[in-house]
Amino acid sequence: MLGVKGCLDARKNRELSDYARNVSEIVEETNKTSKSFFGKLDEPGGLSVTEFISQVSADRSAMDNYASRVDGLGAPGDMSHAQNALELTYELRVSAMDEIAEKMSTALGDVGAEQATRAIAAQMRKLLGGDALYAAVVRPEINGVLAANGIEGSDVPKSVFLPDETRWLDESEVSAALGSVSGSSGVSGNGIHGLGLISTSVSGTELTAESTTSVISEGTPEVEVEVANQGESTENGIDVSVSVSGGTTLSGTIDSIAAGESETVAIPLTPAPSGEVTLKVKVDTVPGEKVSSNNEASYNVAFE
Repeated sequence: MLGVKGCLDARKNRELSDYARNVSEIVEETNKTSKSFFGKLDEPGGLSVTEFISQVSADRSAMDNYASRVDGLGAPGDMSHAQNALELTYELRVSAMDEIAEKMSTALGDVGAEQATRAIAAQMRKLLGGDALYAAVVRPEINGVLAANGIEGSDVPKSVFLPDETRWLDESEVSAALGSVSGSSGVSGNGIHGLGLISTSVSGTELTAESTTSVISEGTPEVEVEVANQGESTENGIDVSVSVSGGTTLSGTIDSIAAGESETVAIPLTPAPSGEVTLKVKVDTVPGEKVSSNNEASYNVAFE
């Protein structure tokens, strides 16, 4: 019986050590992502706006990966409470990084920048909450279980994702940091940025904003939206949306428009409308765009 108990104890300790090692690996990688994210926020260097946004998205994706790995951990022995707290820690971190990445493009632009920056600053509090939960519950409980089972050398490390709460909880500090990004050198960071909605057609019939346009449609009609790049730099990933009488919103994307050029995106109207409807077309702004009044238009269309 003593031999069986000894084998069971050894197996239990091995499982606990493996669990702690897996947590430590995730935490160490998380700490590197924190250094990457806040390092570029503090010192963007020569990153252009587009490059900065891309790298923030990569940090967000890394956090998503860590959370998935945390969810996949088995919680041996008495680790279940610590595991639940660890999962919540990473839920907070993922939620914050998702929102930060989502708002970053707007925050680095002109229209809506103040509100987006405020939203980013608010997410820093969520990151702080994750840090507090890890420090108060996760780390001491894991290390406590290890110690109670006589396991040495497997303690999990500290994990502080928000490096300077005094600074990064201050909205003005976040705004100043983002301001240095938008003013950095690079293809998309300097110069004039602006798009313009040039024309809108449905199945080859050009629409006018001043009157109702009759369109004879068969099958699925398509809205063709021509967009011009009126700025000085190539713009990438331009989103265009079409709403039908304030209801269904459909969207399409133009991959790239060179400076001074125009491109067209075709958006199928599904389901196909009938009778008289109002089509509202909107071209999303790009970072640095200061005038957006020519990015949208409404048309009355009678489908026959």
